[in-house]
Amino acid sequence: MKLSKFHRAAIAALLTFCTPVKSIPLECDPEYMWLQEEEKCNNIIHQENITHTNSTGCSALWDDVNCWPHAKIGDVISQKCPTFLRVKGSIRRNCTENGWSDPFPPYMLACGSENGIVHPPSEMMLVSHEYFIWVKIMYSLGYSISVISLTIAIMLLCVFRKLHCTRNFIHMQLFLSFILRAVFIFIRDAALHKSQDYYHCESHPVGCKVALIFSNFGILANYSWLLVEGHYLHSLIHLSLHSPRKRRQWYISFGWGTPMFIVIMWSVAKYLEEDEGCWETRSRGWIWWILRVPVILSITVNLLFFLRIIQTIVSKMRAPDMIGNEFKQHKKLAKSTLLLVSLFGVQYALFTFFPDGVDILTFQIWNAIELALASTQGFIVALLYCFLNGEVQHEITRRRRRWRLKQRVHGDIRPHHGSLSQSGLPLTQISLLARVNNIS
Repeated sequence: MKLSKFHRAAIAALLTFCTPVKSIPLECDPEYMWLQEEEKCNNIIHQENITHTNSTGCSALWDDVNCWPHAKIGDVISQKCPTFLRVKGSIRRNCTENGWSDPFPPYMLACGSENGIVHPPSEMMLVSHEYFIWVKIMYSLGYSISVISLTIAIMLLCVFRKLHCTRNFIHMQLFLSFILRAVFIFIRDAALHKSQDYYHCESHPVGCKVALIFSNFGILANYSWLLVEGHYLHSLIHLSLHSPRKRRQWYISFGWGTPMFIVIMWSVAKYLEEDEGCWETRSRGWIWWILRVPVILSITVNLLFFLRIIQTIVSKMRAPDMIGNEFKQHKKLAKSTLLLVSLFGVQYALFTFFPDGVDILTFQIWNAIELALASTQGFIVALLYCFLNGEVQHEITRRRRRWRLKQRVHGDIRPHHGSLSQSGLPLTQISLLARVNNIS
């Protein structure tokens, strides 16, 4: 029996005044539970239509609120109020010769409540649900590729002793921050979307909140080490670096200590002022800004570093005494520096100040692009600073030649110094940047 428009409007109104709005996991969200109940009921209807093909009576029915099984004429079926309404009560329907009767008492009387608001799922919600599933698959794939490539990059920089220096030490810390960011995001997603039995739909265990804390720490640490990279690269051109050991200690304190301090402040504020759900809510904006302000500052300062470096390179290239050889060198340097956009996080400047009041389609496109860039940035950084690094490639080639030589003579060969000496190392974008100051 099809429901009338009035009946459907009454059901929608019921769901508008039935459940309090609260930040809860997807499995416990009333709208999501509604969709799950509808899908389950459709499966029941399909099975009963096969079983009771030629039987008389009332066919199984989903009335947008409850699932009514197949019944014989004269039967009175009683159903409890659906779980997604979170109210107690029951409704009955009669199976008549004309089909199912209207529910009695009406849903608004049996299950109605004015505790809050929940909007019924619409076609837009279904599209959004599919969109977020696709986006999650996309950024999970991007982070997985980044983690694999960054792990290999760290191993290479650790294995080759000739590559142990302050510059590569900073690179390894940056790689590690990207790995932690990805791993903690995977843990966060697993914690926020765990089974309903884990949450019981009303309580959120401490582990869920801890997962979000570590996720925020990974993100902040990643931005901190991006800023350290920017400062170090800027210092190679505009400052003279003294006491590299002390500078390294300062970088460690800033790169790991500052994010830890900020996350502790945010956690305390959350616990005292907004201890709801898994702490993923943003009802109190000032708490969210505890995390947002450091990120904005990091992006802004790094953008200034990047522009300053570009300005210096351009001014050197336009110098009247620039000879052909040096011009080619700086042309290569300019190309390498432009590739460092991802390292400096320049693309984040576009997304940080993205307005909130936009239509859904614009938000979905913008959000997908941002997540795609963020998830693959680790892979791009590993590619630029390790796999395409001339020093790393040289060390790999040298090791491969030594291994082939050992295979030929079937014994250990003492390494000789000659064409493979360190003086023959190819220039990288960092070593080129260091030479800019020496050009008059």
